Amino acid sequence: MLSACGSFTPTPDPRFGVIESYEAPSAADKLGIGWTRVRFHWGDEQPDPTQPWQPTVDDKLIDAEIDAGREVVGLIIGIPDWARDEKRIPQGLWLPHNDPNNLFAEWARTVFRRYNGRINHWVIWNEPDIWDLETPGHTWEGDEADFAQLMRVAYTVAKEENPDSVLHLAAMTYFWDANFGRTQYLDRLLTELEKDPQAAENNYYFDVATAHLYFQPEQIYDIITEWQAIMTAHGLERDWWLMETNAPPHDDPAWPASAVTLSVMQPEQAAYIPQAMALALAADVDRIGVFKLKDIDSDRDANPEPFGLLREDGSRRPAFDTYRIAVDRMAATTSAERERWDEIGQIRLDQGGKTTTILFTRLPIPQQATVAATGNSAELVTMYGESERIQSKNDVYTIDLPPALCSQSIGDYCMIGSSVFYLIQENEPD
Repeated sequence: MLSACGSFTPTPDPRFGVIESYEAPSAADKLGIGWTRVRFHWGDEQPDPTQPWQPTVDDKLIDAEIDAGREVVGLIIGIPDWARDEKRIPQGLWLPHNDPNNLFAEWARTVFRRYNGRINHWVIWNEPDIWDLETPGHTWEGDEADFAQLMRVAYTVAKEENPDSVLHLAAMTYFWDANFGRTQYLDRLLTELEKDPQAAENNYYFDVATAHLYFQPEQIYDIITEWQAIMTAHGLERDWWLMETNAPPHDDPAWPASAVTLSVMQPEQAAYIPQAMALALAADVDRIGVFKLKDIDSDRDANPEPFGLLREDGSRRPAFDTYRIAVDRMAATTSAERERWDEIGQIRLDQGGKTTTILFTRLPIPQQATVAATGNSAELVTMYGESERIQSKNDVYTIDLPPALCSQSIGDYCMIGSSVFYLIQENEPD
């Protein structure tokens, strides 16, 4: 018999976050997430050079997030038109970082100084590998050498203002290179940085690597593994954050999508969240964030589909609850392994005194999974938190898995698998 877990709040886990939690802080409390991100867009926040820079997110909201126990990560991005040079990169970017004519350095110093001690993690830019000038996500018009210089300036200024600053490499999309037969931007950028004789002593101007990956759980594991291999080939090792992930649905009457990137229904978004999280942990990702907590009115101009775990009116999409359960059930993971990836997705999480196995079907037909038993009984939990005690037989647990909805297939498999189950076993036999 299944029993519901109730409306509990998970213990906050620093590895799990959600973007822009200040839009609905009480809901973020219920998720039990440990970090959030705030965007500082220079172009939006200082469009007039005669006026001082004014951030769009009030300091009181940031302080409230910190008081709630959530670490705040800052995203530095954007160039006002008045601050661009003939290449449309910041004026004076190649000047020394302490030259007042290096306009980006001056603005970055203002930002870092204002939030010194309150924000220690800083992501420098967003998806510079989007090379198409006409694409809404395009943010950088310089080449790799220019971007390496942006990293040098930001890193040097941040460390001067706060030696405890942690600088994140900009997240890249992967697909803007892969789909057009180009060498990965990450590889090209690291090759550029290797030309700098001072790069090694400055940690190559970044402390953490950052990823944004959407829609396809399988590619979270594969692409991050590929990026890690690129890092290793350049002699670098870094912690990785999957800072943005999600699979926005197209079937919500509150926001019916007129343009669909890939077909996702709301129950599939709900299943995507724990699948993506488990695969990210298996790829040795240090932290995971969902983009984003809540739809706001301006999102409709930027995105064809709704990304929020909450609708604009504050009501929950099903993915809100599956994220809440996933935060609770994946907390305290010390290591993870993708044990099976065929008709069934099976990821094992080691959690000290217990082991949690994530299970789901990857086909639109039912499947039956078997997991080796460490004892006579275990807890089986649905992705919505309903729980029951099950018995092992012949030293295995047999779990019937429902078919995937499969509104979008990729190759021979469903893009997003079925509803997720958690099998929780104590490591000491009962």
